[in-house]
Formats: sequence, structure tokens, C-alpha cells
Amino acid sequence: MLNKKEQRLRRARQTRARIAKQGVARLTVYRSNTHIYASVISEDGAKVVASASTVEKELREQLSGNGGNAAAAALVGKRIAEKAKAAGVEKVAFDRAGFAYHGRIKALADAAREAGLQF
Repeated sequence: MLNKKEQRLRRARQTRARIAKQGVARLTVYRSNTHIYASVISEDGAKVVASASTVEKELREQLSGNGGNAAAAALVGKRIAEKAKAAGVEKVAFDRAGFAYHGRIKALADAAREAGLQF
């Protein structure tokens, strides 16, 4: 029987296989209890085009202490969209890494869409 982490990683592998067939850049998200991280990875998966997280100094100054909430995730979503657009990436596939599309993951995705990323 698989534990919780192994189940999430199995779901993540299935998603990444589908995204690889699409041939578009991938917006991948990882969340821990205290932080959330987002990266835009090139079409071939070889290069990180842009990244943002609640660990960055600029975002930590904007946060009211905790980087593990939906408001922090929304800031990361906006920042990753700005960085991706600056790098010339407009369209991405959203890779939630097996996490449920709820809470912080949803807040990050919605903020990235509002800032101009298409997925």
C-alpha cells in the first residue's frame, strides 16, 4: 500500500507525462507547510526559465510573517507570471505536482492567470 507522499508522486508522474506530449512550458508548483515555490520549466524540461517563492527576500518583506497561506501563494503566482512574461513565456501547462487543486495551489494558479499567463 502506498503512503501519502508516494500517492502524490504517482499522480505527479502521470501529469508530467501528459504535459510532455503537449510540448509547452510547464508551470510547476511545490508547497511545504511553511512556503510555496513555483517554477516555469522550458518545453524540453532542460532549463528553468523563471522561479518565485515565499523564500525570496522581496516577497518576505510583503508578507505578514507566514509564507504558508493563500495570500502568500497569490503573491507568488503574480510574481511568477511577471517573471515568465519577461522571459518571453506566455502559455504554460499547469503542473500541480500531485497536490489537490485547492487552497494555496488554486490561489497561486488564479493569481498567475490574472497576471497574464495562459493555461
